[in-house]
Amino acid sequence: MFVPFKTLPDSARVWIYQSNRAFKPEEVNAISMALHAFTNSWAAHNQPLKASFQVLHNYFIVLAVDEAHHEASGCSIDSSVHVIRQLGLQTGIDFFERTNVPLLLDEKVHLIKLPELKQAHENGVWNSRTTVFDNTVLTKGDFDKRWKSPAGETWLKRYLSKAAV
Repeated sequence: MFVPFKTLPDSARVWIYQSNRAFKPEEVNAISMALHAFTNSWAAHNQPLKASFQVLHNYFIVLAVDEAHHEASGCSIDSSVHVIRQLGLQTGIDFFERTNVPLLLDEKVHLIKLPELKQAHENGVWNSRTTVFDNTVLTKGDFDKRWKSPAGETWLKRYLSKAAV
């Protein structure tokens, strides 16, 4: 059963899918409609899941389940991955490309390929204060607290000089 994202507890489990390109306006609408229908009927072992989603920054899909209500099972998680794959096929978007690092530059998401990060830093594209998105967060509480963090407080600090951190 769909519930508003903000009503989920901090312990709710989240999955973040990042696009390999910005969503077009019509894609945001289609993605939102598909995810609303999916989360409204998402179930585990015939038990409805208290679920929600957000489409953020024209690059991210965040799915969430309140596992205090009912835990997501392996099959229910597989069904969510299937929906994301279907959305990818319909839109030509790759939600499973893992070599793009999302940075917030000038209030817009920019994807930098992992092998290009060091050079981009040396060229002044990003620094320790640049916002980076951590798509590995597991709970809504962590999502709210640290999904967006300064690069100097993330794994990207390895690319920074000690003085910059």
